[in-house]
Amino acid sequence: MASTLGVAVVGFGWMGRVHTQAYVRLPHHFPQLGLRPELVMVAEEVPGRAEEAAAQFGFASTTRDWRAVAADPRVRAVSITAPNFLHREIGVAMAEAGKHIWIEKPVGLTAADAVAVADAVAKAGVQGTVGFNYRNAPAVERARQLIASGDIGNVTHVRVRLFSDYAAHPDGALTWRYERERGGSGVLGDLASHGADLARFLLGDIAALTADTAVFVPERSRPTGATAGHTRASGGEPGPVENEDYVSCLLRFASGARGVLEACRVSVGEQNNYGFEVHGTKGAVFWDFRRMNELGVSTGTSYQDQPVSTVFVGPGDGEFGAFQPGAANAMGYDDLKVVEAHRFVRSVAEGTPYGATLTDAVRSAAAVDAMSRSVESGAWVRVGA
Repeated sequence: MASTLGVAVVGFGWMGRVHTQAYVRLPHHFPQLGLRPELVMVAEEVPGRAEEAAAQFGFASTTRDWRAVAADPRVRAVSITAPNFLHREIGVAMAEAGKHIWIEKPVGLTAADAVAVADAVAKAGVQGTVGFNYRNAPAVERARQLIASGDIGNVTHVRVRLFSDYAAHPDGALTWRYERERGGSGVLGDLASHGADLARFLLGDIAALTADTAVFVPERSRPTGATAGHTRASGGEPGPVENEDYVSCLLRFASGARGVLEACRVSVGEQNNYGFEVHGTKGAVFWDFRRMNELGVSTGTSYQDQPVSTVFVGPGDGEFGAFQPGAANAMGYDDLKVVEAHRFVRSVAEGTPYGATLTDAVRSAAAVDAMSRSVESGAWVRVGA
C-alpha cells in the first residue's frame, strides 16, 4: 500500500484548482507510485475561496495566511500557485521549512528571484518542480527524441510562438498582472518564459539574443473587488499598463542553431496558438498545442519537395500510456499537469529530480532577463551574462 504525502496548495485561483485536480487524479493514472497525495491545507487570502476549495476537494484545513502552511508539520509538499510577485518569498520560506515545492512559472519576477528559490531548495535538500507544462506533452517529448537522434539532421533554425487573446479585450481589468512591481515583465514572464524553456528543452542552451517589445493596450480600468483569471472591469478608475503585451526576439543557440521566439497576450483571433517548427539539414518537425497529440514530421533524403507526415502520438511517447490505450485518443491540458504532478511526487518519493527543475527555471528566467536588457540597449545580449 502506498504511503501518503501531505500536500498543501497556496493560492486557489484557476491554477491552484488545476494543481489540486492533478493531485486527486494522480493515483488513477499512476497507481504504481509509492506516494499518494493527501490534501492537508489550502491557503487563499480572498475570503471564502479556501473554504469553497475545501468543501469541493476535501482539504483537511484552510487558512488565509500562507505562513500557516510553512508551520504545519502535516504538510510535506506545497504547490505554489499564488501571484508571481509572491513566488520568491513563498518558495524560499517553504524550502527553508523543509517542504518540497511544486512552483508555477515564472519563479518570481527576475532571474535573481529564481536563483534565490533554487538556492533555498538546494540548501534544504528538498525537491523542486516547476510548472513548464508544455514540455510534458508526449508529442513534444517525441519531437525532442527525433531531434536528438539526428533524424532531421543538424538543427539549423527554430521558430517558437505563443500567441493568445487573454488580454486582448480593452475592458480587461487592470490587475496585478499589468503592474511592473507585481506582474514583472508581462508577457515575457507569462508566455515567453514557456517559449524559452521549450526552445532550450528541444535545442539546448540559448547563448545570446536580441529582442523588441511593445504595449498595445496602454490603459485599463482598475477592478473594484477581488478578481480571478482575466476578469473584465469597465467604468473603473483607469490606470496605465506598465509591462509588455508583446515580445519578439532572435536567438542564437550554443549549438550554432538560430531561432525566433515571439509571444503576445493581445492577439485577437488567437486562442492559445502555441507551438514550434524545428528545421534541420535533412528534415523538420512541427507541433501545435491546439492539436496537442499530433506531430508534423518530415524526414528522408529528398530534401527538396520532401513531404510532411502527420504522426499521432501513442503509448510509448512520454506518459501517453498512463492516459490512453492507443494513438489518436486525445490527451488534454489538465493531463499535462497530472504528468507534472507525477514527476513532482516521484521526485519526492525517490529523492531524484524528474521533469522541469529549478535549474530550468533559472535558465528560462535568465533568457527573459536578457530580453529586457536587449530592449533597453538595442543590442545583442548574452544569456546569463
